[in-house]
Amino acid sequence: MSANSLPEGAAVWHSLEVNKALDLLDSNADSGLTSQDIQQRLQQYGPNELEETAGRSAWEILLDQFKNIMLLMLIGVALISGFLDLMRLQSGNLKPGEVPFKDTIAILAIVILNGILGYVQESRAEKALAALKKMTSPLVRVFRDARLVEIAAKELVPGDVMQLEAGMQIAADGRLIEESNLQVRESALTGEAEAVNKQATLKLPEETDLGDRLNVVFQGTEVVQGRAKVLVTNTGMTTELGKIATMLQSVESEPTPLQQRMTQLGNVLVTGSLILVAIVVAGGVIKDGGFKNIQELLEVSLSMAVAVVPEGLPAVITVTLALGTQRMVRQNALIRKLPAVETLGSVTTICSDKTGTLTQNKMVVQSVSTNNKTFRVTGEGYAPIGDFQLDGQKISPEESPEISALSVACAVCNDSVLQKEQGEWAILGDPTEGALLTLAGKAGIQKDQWNSKLTRVAEFPFSSERKRMSVISQVQEVATGEASSRGVDPAIAGFLQSEPYLMFTKGSPELTLGRSTQIHLGNHTAPLTEKQRQKILVENDQMASKGFRVLGFAYKPLAQIPPEGSDETSEQNLVWLGLVGMLDAPRPEVRLAVQECRDAGIRPVMITGDHQLTARAIATDLGIAQESDRLLTGQELQRMTDQELEQNVDLVSIYARVSPEHKLRIVQALQRRGRFVAMTGDGVNDAPALKQADIGIAMGITGTDVSKEASDMVLLDDNFATIVSATREGRVVYTNIRRFIKYILGSNIGEVLTIASAPLIGLGGVPLTPLQILWMNLVTDGLPALALAVEPPEPDVMKRPPFSPRESIFARGLGSYIIRIGIIFAIITIALMWWAYQHTHAAGYQGDRDTWKTMVFTTLCIAQMGHAIAIRSNNRLTIEMNPFSNIFVLAAVVVTTILQLMLVYVPPLRDFFGTHYLNMQELGVCIGFSALMFVWIELEKIFLRIMGKKAV
Repeated sequence: MSANSLPEGAAVWHSLEVNKALDLLDSNADSGLTSQDIQQRLQQYGPNELEETAGRSAWEILLDQFKNIMLLMLIGVALISGFLDLMRLQSGNLKPGEVPFKDTIAILAIVILNGILGYVQESRAEKALAALKKMTSPLVRVFRDARLVEIAAKELVPGDVMQLEAGMQIAADGRLIEESNLQVRESALTGEAEAVNKQATLKLPEETDLGDRLNVVFQGTEVVQGRAKVLVTNTGMTTELGKIATMLQSVESEPTPLQQRMTQLGNVLVTGSLILVAIVVAGGVIKDGGFKNIQELLEVSLSMAVAVVPEGLPAVITVTLALGTQRMVRQNALIRKLPAVETLGSVTTICSDKTGTLTQNKMVVQSVSTNNKTFRVTGEGYAPIGDFQLDGQKISPEESPEISALSVACAVCNDSVLQKEQGEWAILGDPTEGALLTLAGKAGIQKDQWNSKLTRVAEFPFSSERKRMSVISQVQEVATGEASSRGVDPAIAGFLQSEPYLMFTKGSPELTLGRSTQIHLGNHTAPLTEKQRQKILVENDQMASKGFRVLGFAYKPLAQIPPEGSDETSEQNLVWLGLVGMLDAPRPEVRLAVQECRDAGIRPVMITGDHQLTARAIATDLGIAQESDRLLTGQELQRMTDQELEQNVDLVSIYARVSPEHKLRIVQALQRRGRFVAMTGDGVNDAPALKQADIGIAMGITGTDVSKEASDMVLLDDNFATIVSATREGRVVYTNIRRFIKYILGSNIGEVLTIASAPLIGLGGVPLTPLQILWMNLVTDGLPALALAVEPPEPDVMKRPPFSPRESIFARGLGSYIIRIGIIFAIITIALMWWAYQHTHAAGYQGDRDTWKTMVFTTLCIAQMGHAIAIRSNNRLTIEMNPFSNIFVLAAVVVTTILQLMLVYVPPLRDFFGTHYLNMQELGVCIGFSALMFVWIELEKIFLRIMGKKAV
């Protein structure tokens, strides 16, 4: 067999006759391939396996964590600090009780912890390909050398002849040679829920959609019924499943907005720190006229470098995101990738499936037409609770006998069961028939009761050719309510004269109406006029235009049970009962969720494989689109170039008859337009689009393992409203991240400026050691920052457009706030530092001359507590807020203050951290200066309120 003789792609096998396919693959339908053929083809095509491209190893991921610019600077600081300690140790300049290398050890411990934290977040391997591999069968039966043998699926080659039976998983793509009643479940691949009836004798056009290729089978699908012999046409990465694996691996993961902002933050902080260090060192050298105090200047530089890096920030962000995931799980949104929590807050477009996500995935009758009257039917889901309304007025079934008569037909001509399970109404059987039972229940007609009044004795089952079904029932006498009186139930009294049997027919309205010659009016029948017939057809068209699935109902009295197979003659001269229009009704909570999206500046988009009329009806009902908005079908999309789609994608809110592979193009087109996209999906074919989207959302109930593994988030209830709730939570998380970044970096700037000023204003020594700075950055900053991470949302969080995912972390005034507050911090602390230095160096001072450093340390820490309380709201004064709405902030302030005082008053801690005892006067001065920070921020809020501006 020559490779050149093969078709140019898998897309053409369904367009070939069986014999032509066998010739092209040089195979025999009865004997299969020979052993020699198999060896040659294994070499040519390789094993029937999904191949995985090489990714980063665990070691590479771990090492990448230490390429972070802030961690690299800390490593440099640790090494220089260790070198200075070594010099002091060798020269004997260590103070009594001083532990050498403690700063180095503490800094390196922080570096390692941050590296491990990053590794844990990033090392979760993508398992979408592993889930795809699970869909392949381990063993398969094939004909080789004219014998039926069982082999490992990976040994299959094109040209092999497989034997399939019910329950088997198909191991490769193939062209059917012969089949017997073969049904294959392809839902994982195509999204179609119902099993597909396959036919080997068909020859289909080349452009036939994947789901309509009835003469081929696909790897990863399952045989539900029947048996078949299949010619293997594609194996490994050339199968439809392999193409999905290729697309999955070709989609590159982009850094999330938060990751990009943290990278930018690190670059700015490190660059700013190095510039400031250079200025301080240069200024000190010029001031001293040389390098005689270079060691002191290096110590100042090290302290500044440690001060500028927010060592606790990665941990605080991780905990904040983790707390966000917990809150989302309680709202039925399971977050699989931690950064996705914040990313959700940046979403500008939500692309959603219709069935089960926007709708209930339950057919509900919404309209009934009888005797030229159209009734609206209320109610939700399968619960048999609701009203019939005519022109807005409630109508009881007793007032309109036609409703009762039609409801009897709905209940009797029905193979499903309506029952209550764990407090919820559920259907056993077909959802369409379930909707009819619910309708009958709303009219007071219960199927189990009517089974005794109309006993089924025969039926003509539904078929796709006839497009209808009929049930023949024997009429039983029942108590009529009058004393000792028995007769036919009043609801069907007008159906009969003396006939013992009734036939009820339901199906296509046009075909059922075409076989009807009479119409049921009230409690009697009348000839069906041409005018009535036309009005019924017009009503049918109107229902269909609203996206309803419409069924027509009729009946016929019978003197005897019709013989089997006489449906064509028996289903004539029917009596018309009416039309029933049903829809997979929208979830009631989705309307509010869509409106919330609109208010929040998020555009909802519907993408469905359903009919365009149904799609438009649901989208219009929910407010996703207007009647006049453009709708794009899968066929139209297929004909568009990527450029044309990109030009139209912002104008289209409804995509109908779309196959899963189209979703990837829609996502990419939206992203090229600068949109931040959340995309839902449940099938295997949805996986590339889910991975490409900024937020991939898999369905928890109906979703495949492949789609879940490719996603960032799983909807545990498959509900659109849950996406909106998760988006709200994402915005809250991002707002809180900005809040504690303001809090942490404001103090860091203050620390850096305070440390830098000490040698410049002539104070001896460094006011803060690296260890003390680490304490402030991890504990004094860290604990209140964690508390700020659970701050409740502002009232307007979903009343504004999403912030640009590409905005700087310093955008919207955050950068100016950090610098402004940092300068105020520094001014307050430098003023305290000057006073404390003079105080501790005054004649007659009894304490340690370095006590001024402890006063600086304590003032910075306690000032941060006032900052934490004031920063809870950008605009409201602290006295205007409920202090217990975030009890964690109060707790963090109290605990952190106590811990800080322990460093001053507990001797072992005082020795380790290098602090000195403060008397009550000194502590009081520290607290007084610290309070100025709180007062300043509150005064800023009042000033901005007077000026009519909104804070960051």
